[in-house]
Amino acid sequence: MDIKIEKVKIEAKEGINVIIGISHFIKSVEDLYEALVNSVPNIKFGLAFCEASGDRLVRYDGNDEELIELAKKKALEIGAGHGFIIFIKNAYPINVLDRIKAVPEVLTILAATANPLEVLIAETEQGRAIIGIVDGYKPLGIEDEEKIKERKEFLRKIGYKK
Repeated sequence: MDIKIEKVKIEAKEGINVIIGISHFIKSVEDLYEALVNSVPNIKFGLAFCEASGDRLVRYDGNDEELIELAKKKALEIGAGHGFIIFIKNAYPINVLDRIKAVPEVLTILAATANPLEVLIAETEQGRAIIGIVDGYKPLGIEDEEKIKERKEFLRKIGYKK
């Protein structure tokens, strides 16, 4: 049996984060929508879900037309059954991940980032699967005392630590 491996690029756009995961039911679209709008006031997002049986459509929702279109386009390009993609702005993944993970249909989260991504896809005669994510770039070294200080100051500056 032949397996074709390919990658789908998700380019980083200023102010937009992406979350990619696996779910298992058409109900995911509405439940993910509710999880997002109930997490952060004024969040803007688009989400899309690849249905793996039945009509096998890309199902979608959101409250920002640009992000909805981006989610639909990238979900179709990924084309992996039961995969979902969410683009968000006016929020960070840390603000919504617990709610997304609590959606009963969600099986796993594969990425939550503002970095450029490469979604690794395996394709067989039956269909396609997400087999991994390349998130950003490989490390250039190990942080020193100065970089530790910068990291700690940054987290306090943006309000995540006191």
